[in-house]
Amino acid sequence: MLKVTDSMLANAKSCPIRNVLDEVGNKWSLLVMLSLQGRRRRFMDVKRSIGDITQRVLAQALRKLERDGYVARQVYPTSPPTVEYWLTPMGKSLLEPMGKLVMWANQSFEEVMKSRQRFDAVKAATPAAREKQAGFQRSERIGI
Repeated sequence: MLKVTDSMLANAKSCPIRNVLDEVGNKWSLLVMLSLQGRRRRFMDVKRSIGDITQRVLAQALRKLERDGYVARQVYPTSPPTVEYWLTPMGKSLLEPMGKLVMWANQSFEEVMKSRQRFDAVKAATPAAREKQAGFQRSERIGI
């Protein structure tokens, strides 16, 4: 198990969690990288594969991934310019541990959805209904 110290967490500039995982751990970056897994793709191909990402957000995600060395791009001198994106060796190496997270998310999806439904139902209920769902009766709570 990785040893994480308080000093590691407290120093924002040297904290790997803030500086590395924050960028690749957001949903768009991971989806973009998964879209590029094993192939070169043009911008609109990546957008179509993800579906609900805006062009602006996709451009930002690709720029950040390129800046950090996970994605490379090549611009071809056509009109309009053709641009292809692909994963670098570092991007490919990141997908291995992130793939385990994606598998866990797929396996746990139904359980997480059920948990959210239970939580939301309790929050939406009246105070009396919340107490009943929590196993408390008013008389027990006030000592009658």
